[in-house]
Amino acid sequence: MSLVHSRAADHIRLSIRLTPNGGSDSLGSVEEDAAGKVWLKARVTAVPDKGRANKALIALVAKKLGVARSSVTLLSGDTSRQKILRIDGDPEDLCFRLQQILDA
Repeated sequence: MSLVHSRAADHIRLSIRLTPNGGSDSLGSVEEDAAGKVWLKARVTAVPDKGRANKALIALVAKKLGVARSSVTLLSGDTSRQKILRIDGDPEDLCFRLQQILDA
């Protein structure tokens, strides 16, 4: 199984499969789709209306990784469950924090 993130010089890109209106705000396990793409599963309590679920996802990821909300940008998947986030910061540090979340 491949990684849910990719590294660049000053950021990482994170692949997420979002469940809005999910009952709780959480980052969960990793899943692989039929095409072999790997996604980090996330749930937010916000509804998918007027970008509320996307904003809740950005806030959740920022909190879990210990970065400012302004460091997290939605690159693709505005109206889809499958999203790509860009998280600005030291890639090595962000990958370490992400691995701690996945191991918990």
